[in-house]
Amino acid sequence: MRIFADSGFWLAVYAANDKYSKVAQATFRSLAGQRVTFFVTDYIFDETLTLLMTRLGHSYARQWWGEWLLTDNHVRFIRIDPEQWNDAWELFKRYDDRGFSFTDCTSFVVMRQLKLRDVFTFDQHFKQMGFRLWPQI
Repeated sequence: MRIFADSGFWLAVYAANDKYSKVAQATFRSLAGQRVTFFVTDYIFDETLTLLMTRLGHSYARQWWGEWLLTDNHVRFIRIDPEQWNDAWELFKRYDDRGFSFTDCTSFVVMRQLKLRDVFTFDQHFKQMGFRLWPQI
């Protein structure tokens, strides 16, 4: 399985006080032992690291998420390149009525380029752009 993983999902997996924590943790655990590749961009890395640092502290964010993500064989880390950035900027300008963040737009561009349909997220913006949300709540 190849799946994009958004910051809201990672936050819910690691922050027990998040409203989606139980469902996110159960979904994450259900993949144990399966062949899964998580796709994460540098923008998602930044957003998640900042959220976890704010809620759980710098050490926790660095050690339990940042170090794991950057070294795990099941994670494909993608750095947004200038062409992807430009495409995201065009999407951001075009959808001024949807409330998409620029980070959302970078994710949409990467997902389309890699032909990824599934995304771990609770953010309905991905569904609006035609992607399938995991878990479905």
